[in-house]
Amino acid sequence: MKLVVFGRTGQLAQALARRAPDALFLDRQAADLADPEACAAALRRAAAEGAQAAINAAAYMAVDRAEAEEPLATRINGEAPGAMAQAAAQAGIPFLQVSSDYVFDGRGEAPHAPDEPVAPLSAYGRSKAAGEAGVRDAGGAHAILRTSWVFSADGGNFVKTMLRLGAERDALRVVDDQIGGPTEAGDIAAALLVIAGALKAGAPSGTWHFAGAPDVSWAGFAHEIMTRAGLDCAIERIPSSEYPTPAARPLNSRLDCSRTEAVFGIARPDWRDGLTRVLEALT
Repeated sequence: MKLVVFGRTGQLAQALARRAPDALFLDRQAADLADPEACAAALRRAAAEGAQAAINAAAYMAVDRAEAEEPLATRINGEAPGAMAQAAAQAGIPFLQVSSDYVFDGRGEAPHAPDEPVAPLSAYGRSKAAGEAGVRDAGGAHAILRTSWVFSADGGNFVKTMLRLGAERDALRVVDDQIGGPTEAGDIAAALLVIAGALKAGAPSGTWHFAGAPDVSWAGFAHEIMTRAGLDCAIERIPSSEYPTPAARPLNSRLDCSRTEAVFGIARPDWRDGLTRVLEALT
């Protein structure tokens, strides 16, 4: 299946490139997400050249900066995916959008179901929710895949930050009341390729969840990183109230992924296996 992928240098785009090297990857010069019509035009060209499915692996990811740049974040994460999805619908090809646990307010302790109403706490979360709505409204075959706490050997992410700080310091204070599923980018890429093929074969459109297991706090994740990397850096577990950030984070980022497994046969991956692969790639 010939794919067109928005994004080239991000964690997910690089993971997709390793698994689908023959796909057409569009960087910012080819399709600037700050220009939704340019993205739609790029997708139309790709479809005319034989693309059979499209994946948006690019996004505005600066969660805290989005509080001061919400119009830009909304244009990139909200308007651009909607424009892409409309172009895909007109071309008759499936469109896959990657979304986030940040569309939820994080109340309670139960995993969030795909059909649960969204209630984002931050500008970033609102921008991702807007993108979801735009993709659904386009009316074509689509999949919105919500995931959480993405990490890999590429780009900037929590694992690489912990490795750097853990090598520099004797102790780190990390929040322990935000719970979610760390997800290795390669596992997300593999899931997207399965879903793209299923959509092309007539699987139903919808919103799906995919996150690593078992659920863990950021502090628990940090502790595992230090242990596996052999770093002598203690993790002090603190509440979010002791680590204020411009953007509010959901305390409960657990995602109910059962529907994804039932429909596509994709089980939640063990993030500890993904962490082992990432650490091996970085050494």
